[in-house]
Amino acid sequence: MADDIAQFFWHGCADGELRYQRCDVCGRAQFYPRPFCAACGGVPSWAVSEGRGTVYATTRVSRAPTADFAPLVPYDILLVDLDEGFRIMAHGAPGLVIGDRVRLGFRRHGERTLPFFGGDELTAP
Repeated sequence: MADDIAQFFWHGCADGELRYQRCDVCGRAQFYPRPFCAACGGVPSWAVSEGRGTVYATTRVSRAPTADFAPLVPYDILLVDLDEGFRIMAHGAPGLVIGDRVRLGFRRHGERTLPFFGGDELTAP
């Protein structure tokens, strides 16, 4: 079940959609996707984010966690509070700081398409 949920999320990224969940019982938005609502245990439904949010935190990665990411070093990782009410960790444009408004795009990396946040000048994938 968890693999199916993850695949639905990653297929959304490949299609240019950031998919998240909203609980059918309490209405809470959640990310990362799971088979139940983390707040009340209810059943979540899928939704698609508009992709706008605010940088909550940022860090520069200087040492790749795997060989696959070595060509990207250095790169920035952000925590972004999306306007729909959930937080996500994703790659981001250099120079963004806490409090900046950002817009979602996607970047292809190997076999996967990753969420990527930049300023308002960022265009579609």
